[in-house]
Amino acid sequence: MAWPTNEAVAPGMPVTVLAWPLLAFALAWLLVRLAIAYAHRRGMLDQPGQRRSHRVATPRGGGIGVVVACALTMAGAGWTLPGAQGPGTVAALLAALALVAAAGWWDDHRPLGVLPRLAAQLAATALFSLALLGGAGGLLWLPVLVLAGAWSINLHNFMDGIDGLLAQQGMFVGAGLAVLAWVAGAPALAAFAACLAAACLGFWCYNRSPARIFMGDVGSGSIGLLVFGYAAMLWRTQPVLLWPALALCSAFVTDAGLTLSSRMLRGKRWYAAHREHLYQWLVRCGNTHARSADLYTVWNLLVAAPLAAWGTARPAMALPACAAAYALAAAAWCLGRRFLLRRGRDGGRRVAA
Repeated sequence: MAWPTNEAVAPGMPVTVLAWPLLAFALAWLLVRLAIAYAHRRGMLDQPGQRRSHRVATPRGGGIGVVVACALTMAGAGWTLPGAQGPGTVAALLAALALVAAAGWWDDHRPLGVLPRLAAQLAATALFSLALLGGAGGLLWLPVLVLAGAWSINLHNFMDGIDGLLAQQGMFVGAGLAVLAWVAGAPALAAFAACLAAACLGFWCYNRSPARIFMGDVGSGSIGLLVFGYAAMLWRTQPVLLWPALALCSAFVTDAGLTLSSRMLRGKRWYAAHREHLYQWLVRCGNTHARSADLYTVWNLLVAAPLAAWGTARPAMALPACAAAYALAAAAWCLGRRFLLRRGRDGGRRVAA
């Protein structure tokens, strides 16, 4: 199978595509810097606690910089570049982003109940999914997309628990989706995803260990929505590329999915705050935040990226490559958790799961 060439790609278009991520980085870097001062002024500080992995009070809500940078550059790239399923889909994704970000921003200022947050997430993903699917024939996919979008929003929130981890994941997945979109002949979508990676880099400059600010729900939920949205748009452009896109997300999906499944099987409140994700066990057992986050990046570069590349280069192997990524991730999670539980110590004492 040969990938389509995009006849609309003009000689100077790669430069235009790259200009938008540079702007996204600059905007995110500046806005996160302003968010630090705002959080201190409003008293938006995450205090250390038994269910948290940090030791000093740290501002939250820095993800607003990522949201604004992605929204502005997405609008600009969608206006100037081809290949994003039309302005209606882009407008719907921007509206969905505003809805998810608003709920997260509210929750960062004062607690927002689970039901209002879930309602905002479902409404946002339904709005985008309806625009993406278009005609009535595609509406059979609507429940799948809405649930997948809500899951992506929440799993990225679950995985935002130590310095730098979600920002590094956003950089990796965003860059990977940008490459896949370019291969599929969708320059605008490639620019969207590259802007996500660049905005996460701008935030990471302040969130790397020791973090000067946390992302907050405004950022983690919005990144989850954008990862879902860009992957869904890629699926509509070239369906077989969904599998490499999912392979890129294998570390986060596996850790979140298996951790929550384990808590359910043990009769625990899976939705309650906890420290049982693999990345949290790494920190509890004495690893630094930076080293723990870097282990996920190593996985991404040595396992997820090669398997995604294999599935992209050989479309007939896209699904097996994705399945291999998740099988290996599940094995790594099980072995890693068993090892850490056996040797896990918290304050010099042996700890239970």
